[in-house]
Amino acid sequence: MGSDSSAQSPQSTVIIGSQAEDRACQYLQDQGLKLIARNYRTRRGEIDLVMKSNNVIVFVEVRYRSSNQYGSPGDSITPAKRKKIIAAAQEYLVSHGYGSDIPMRVDAILITPASGDRLNCTIDWIKNILT
Repeated sequence: MGSDSSAQSPQSTVIIGSQAEDRACQYLQDQGLKLIARNYRTRRGEIDLVMKSNNVIVFVEVRYRSSNQYGSPGDSITPAKRKKIIAAAQEYLVSHGYGSDIPMRVDAILITPASGDRLNCTIDWIKNILT
């Protein structure tokens, strides 16, 4: 597969996305977070990773960009996307019996390959992207 993202098939994009989520999950686990769920889907939105940090539920949006040609990975988390993340997070909390007093936050893991090399990536962890 070439480094030109426009030449990637939808299937390879799904594989790359899954690999990025794997890498993000491992990174967060290395930082001491515990995985609760992956790819939590509702009709209101999707949460890539649901993690726990001490007593805080952390909803994680993973973004991978093969280059910054169309903006950074963080640029792709639009206000509309944030709204969907919040709706899905609220639904997750309710459906799993958490009360409104449970501490929670929404983080982002932004992954960019160094010089087009998918094996050598830069990972940026942005905590609490809603503030």
